[in-house]
Amino acid sequence: MQQFCVFGNPIAHSKSPLLHNTTFMSLGFEARYGRYLLKIPDELGATFSMLKLQGANITVPFKEVAFAQSHEVRGIAKEIGAVNTWVREGEKIIGYNTDAQGFFMCVQEWNLRNALILGAGGSAKALAFILRQNGITTHIINRSKTRLEDFARNGFVCFTPQNFHSTKPYDIVINTTPAGLNDELLPLQETLLRAILSQARYGFDLIYGRQTPFLKLAKDLGLQTSDGAQMLINQAALSSEFFSFGAISTKDALTCMNALGL
Repeated sequence: MQQFCVFGNPIAHSKSPLLHNTTFMSLGFEARYGRYLLKIPDELGATFSMLKLQGANITVPFKEVAFAQSHEVRGIAKEIGAVNTWVREGEKIIGYNTDAQGFFMCVQEWNLRNALILGAGGSAKALAFILRQNGITTHIINRSKTRLEDFARNGFVCFTPQNFHSTKPYDIVINTTPAGLNDELLPLQETLLRAILSQARYGFDLIYGRQTPFLKLAKDLGLQTSDGAQMLINQAALSSEFFSFGAISTKDALTCMNALGL
């Protein structure tokens, strides 16, 4: 039986095993999917091999590590520089990114013109590239200037909280930071965040399973809000097609996963 898992830290909250195991069982695909708390980033590839996995998902904070440790990277992941899906092909680990398309499937009907991304990690990269690819002007704000250097090299307008300025309101503000995952923190200082959100139409948080302080503030200011649950489902369904080499279609996986009502 083929084995898959999700790597992350923290990882106990992950719904990925539920999504994938439900899909595998419903569609008669002989496989099992678990979760693995990875503590040492450099051991990602070795752990994947030690567990004899056929594939894996990689979540915070290891997506850029997964990119670096892939033997081959395909699709939009090559541009993004971050990988969230691994598939074994022979002796090679092939890296893909399904976060980008999984996110865009959530917002493609929202008629967005511009976006502000909070954070500068692997997930932020995925969103920035897919938004720009679809003609949506995208800016990034992050507390650490160093983390913004790669975005700037790729032509994105970047800010730290200290130098933030924008001449136009943003249609959507997206939190890609872990703020609010296991605490009650906001991703930016409240006064600045409130000023940004008060002119926006949508607030989107990649965190799922709880109303984060970011989403609460956005909702209180009258924005339409969404957490990351549907993005999680979308990227998982896309990953299932890669895991099964096409035996499971994204459409069929979405049907199984959406039926769970997460």
